[in-house]
Amino acid sequence: MACRGPVIVLVLSFLALAVRVANCLTCTTQKLTSSGLYSTCIDLPTLGSTLHFSYDAKNSSAAVAFVAAPSKSGGWVSWALNPTDMGMVGCQALIAFKDASTGTMVVKTYNVSSYGPLEESKISFEVWDMAAEESAADGTMRIYTMIKVPGDASHLNQVWQVGPSVTDGVPDKHGFANDNLASKGTLNLVAGQSSGTTGDSRLQNKKIHGILNVVSWGILFPLGIVLARYLRVFPSADPAWFYLHVFCQLSAYVIGVAGWGTGLKLGAESKGIVYSLHRNIGIGVFCLATVQMFALLMRPKKDHKYRCYWNIYHHATGYSILVLGILNVFKGYDILRPAEKWKSAYIIAIAILAGLAFLLEVVTWIVVIKRRTKKSTPSYDASYNGQNMQDSTAL
Repeated sequence: MACRGPVIVLVLSFLALAVRVANCLTCTTQKLTSSGLYSTCIDLPTLGSTLHFSYDAKNSSAAVAFVAAPSKSGGWVSWALNPTDMGMVGCQALIAFKDASTGTMVVKTYNVSSYGPLEESKISFEVWDMAAEESAADGTMRIYTMIKVPGDASHLNQVWQVGPSVTDGVPDKHGFANDNLASKGTLNLVAGQSSGTTGDSRLQNKKIHGILNVVSWGILFPLGIVLARYLRVFPSADPAWFYLHVFCQLSAYVIGVAGWGTGLKLGAESKGIVYSLHRNIGIGVFCLATVQMFALLMRPKKDHKYRCYWNIYHHATGYSILVLGILNVFKGYDILRPAEKWKSAYIIAIAILAGLAFLLEVVTWIVVIKRRTKKSTPSYDASYNGQNMQDSTAL
């Protein structure tokens, strides 16, 4: 009972601190320089960002204050309008960061014409009274400016972003987590509203693309190879292993083509963003898999003189797809960066499949060696004539 009082005080202090931290992240509680300039305050849907503004319809100008915390200490924050598109390329951006040489906050303008390194430049609309500051209390950075509103003030494409660092006065590349990719929306200065794009259809298409390719090249195709390699050793599994193998590989191909198609669509929609290695491996896997499908139509009979060459071609192509497909799945994880649990789940699934393949490999060799030993042992019937029987189960 004696310690209850201090515990209650500690809990209440913690709750008060938590409430204070939560409140400081909302625009309504932030203390801004010249806060009387801004009649509207909006909490943006991602990156813990807020936007304060006032719109003057008479001269089509607006006072704007953007507030966000950089992703790491020493990073940067940015607010931009895009007159042409809903994305990064074409943005007329204001970026704030601490100048390493002077130790003071600066805000600079950038015409983001590509996904390459940023270069300070003039932007397409007029800005004045630009300033930036950093809050020691909550670690946020703030951009203040006056802008000449470009185009229709009731429908402006806005983009906001945060970054981890600045090198030699140049903002470094930002992260590509879901919040970073969804940090854009439509701003209505007249009505004082902003619509975010956390349900961005392009992000949804990326998830669909990833799921389709994980299921096809990452799981079904390896499973089909395991079934074909190890079940055919057992006579009782013939011809079931063949139909299971064909079902897995055809299903993987159909689903993989759908995944490849969504990848092409994403590439067409993402001008300036090129994941060359992921794209090239994907094209290679699709081409090899298409060739492999024709192998089913050109499959000679077992006793055909060209069957051994067909086997070499079929196996080499299949194992190439296996290696490249799994490699590209991991490249896709690095690009999309989903929750770590999904990558871990796939690693576990592949590890289980690999462990099963290893166990079956050992069992298969034991079975084959026993058969060879049995067939090479002399018998005392009419078949003992010094001739060896061909092992139809050789790997």
